[in-house]
Amino acid sequence: MSDAPQVSKDEQNWAMICHLSALAGFLIPFGNIAGPLIVWLIKRAEMPLVESNGKEALNFQITVLIAVAVCIPLMFILIGIPLMIIIGLGALILTIMAAVKVSNGEFEYRYPLTLRLLK
Repeated sequence: MSDAPQVSKDEQNWAMICHLSALAGFLIPFGNIAGPLIVWLIKRAEMPLVESNGKEALNFQITVLIAVAVCIPLMFILIGIPLMIIIGLGALILTIMAAVKVSNGEFEYRYPLTLRLLK
């Protein structure tokens, strides 16, 4: 890990907040998008780590939103309900994993099965 970028603890914390702010979506409609978007827009110019992790968090949360939207019509044939629960649990677990990895110094965490809409 000798070629890892040197970043301040403050920048590392803001990158972690980018990921954890998505948990607002469990309390506020579209909070999973708004949280990372706000942190990313405020800190991206001054903190490169927030720039990259913010885009990754937003890409993942947009993917989650699309998956949830697909589940809504599937609720009429009852498969949408268990799928929505699986998506919610997966989003929760992967979001926490991303925040922990950034906190531990792994700065290039990539969410699996994510559409890369923001490059």
